[in-house]
Amino acid sequence: MIKQKLMLVALLLSSAAAARTPMQFDSNTSLLEAKQAAGEITSEQIVRDYLSKIAAVDDSGPKLNAVIATFPDAIEQARKLDAERAQGRVRSPLHGIPVLVKDNIEVAGPVATTAGSLALKDNITSHDAPIIARLREAGAVILGKTNLSEWANIRSSDSTSGWSAVGGLTRNPHILDRNTCGSSAGSGAAAAADLAPLTIGTETDGSIVCPSSINGIVGFKPTVGLVSRSRIIPISHSQDTAGPMTKSVREAALMLTVMAGSDPADPTTAEADKRRTNYSENLRRETLQGMRLGVMRDRVGNNAKIKAQFDAALEKMKAAGAEIVEIADTRKGLDGLGEAEFEILMTEFKAGLNAYLAKAPSSVKTRTLAEVITFNKAEAGELRWFGQDLFELAQSKGGLDDPKYQEAVAKAKRLAGPEGIDRLLRENNVQLLVAPTAGTAWKSDLVNGDQYAGPSASQLPAVAGYPHLTVPMGAIEDLPIGISFIGTAWDDARVLGAGYAFEQATYARIDPAFKSSIEMAQP
Repeated sequence: MIKQKLMLVALLLSSAAAARTPMQFDSNTSLLEAKQAAGEITSEQIVRDYLSKIAAVDDSGPKLNAVIATFPDAIEQARKLDAERAQGRVRSPLHGIPVLVKDNIEVAGPVATTAGSLALKDNITSHDAPIIARLREAGAVILGKTNLSEWANIRSSDSTSGWSAVGGLTRNPHILDRNTCGSSAGSGAAAAADLAPLTIGTETDGSIVCPSSINGIVGFKPTVGLVSRSRIIPISHSQDTAGPMTKSVREAALMLTVMAGSDPADPTTAEADKRRTNYSENLRRETLQGMRLGVMRDRVGNNAKIKAQFDAALEKMKAAGAEIVEIADTRKGLDGLGEAEFEILMTEFKAGLNAYLAKAPSSVKTRTLAEVITFNKAEAGELRWFGQDLFELAQSKGGLDDPKYQEAVAKAKRLAGPEGIDRLLRENNVQLLVAPTAGTAWKSDLVNGDQYAGPSASQLPAVAGYPHLTVPMGAIEDLPIGISFIGTAWDDARVLGAGYAFEQATYARIDPAFKSSIEMAQP
């Protein structure tokens, strides 16, 4: 039945991909732009194709639950952009290209921005987040909203990633009973299943890179401060950022070029205009030649199959001219980092959410974290599968002037940045750090919660606010795994360049098989 559903979808990329060679195009977006320029396809046709695929793959067929809603004006957006192209105006390489947006990022109505919570089902705003406004200005079509781990996975320590009360449980398109990781679950699954050429996620710690790795796509968490966080439902102003989730590094670079920039409403982005560049123009296949890469060996984990995939990836980078430097101990001197990060997240979440809700439309009745906690207790659909212990802990915290919080901020930034990533780069004379991004997808289990076993490369760059890219490096029994490239602050271009060169040397991304389970796939 699933195969029959998929065969009914006449999506442009399905037929075009067979004729594509790596030297011709290294992204679906490049292909779509070239075909629009040649007059072979219109943005309206592209949008209609993707809407058809969402209906066939997400709403029926495999039923991924990756997309919460599509925008009723998507076709009209595309028609206007087609008219501009016909008149000779092409705004950017994203002109006429559809984008799916994580549902904690505001897009002007009529679709609500819910963070997956029923408490925000009426949060219909009249404003685009600045990053959405930038994408529109570049000619992108805002296609719809993606599902996520509710409240970006900050509600409970026993949650199931990819589940929200609004969107249900997102399913992994590779093996349907497996998890998508989170919190940008829908964006990861949608990009992997080709429900849109481009998707956006957000990350506080791992929420872009983990679902990207586990769904077998590229995910980029930029330097905190390169991309505006205004009108995005917050967790932590110290660590939050939005970022691209795509099938290729070039697509991520194209998106970042558009999304990056200063925002007066977000003081953290004060340097962004000075730091931003065209991230796609200097992507080169030979970038790894002569580059020294530090291997975070103690963060590889104990899974022999993941280790074998990672070691094979290192050999391919050596063949591409990279010098591999083994780092045995990347945890030295980092005692207390986890505890400091947790204190930051709990304190900043309460302050940030209260500030966000205070400015929400009057249709939103929960105006504080305390009121959301009360709402959840009264709403049967919210607490069925897991509770809200993290909400309650956050509610008990003091304000941003609390000395315990301020000490945690200073300690965490110091340990993760100057005494963490920066020290490792300096002492080992390497330009970037590499490690497996995450483990393979586990079985989703709403009763018992996540069964994640690691490894994970996300914490240091998340806490430091430094750039982190994951690129597909292979798969184990049809379950993708990614490799991480991590740099220092504002080194986004170098990180993307190294990831692009690795991608071009390996082409390790696999298309999803939509298998019901690994066991069912066995002979």
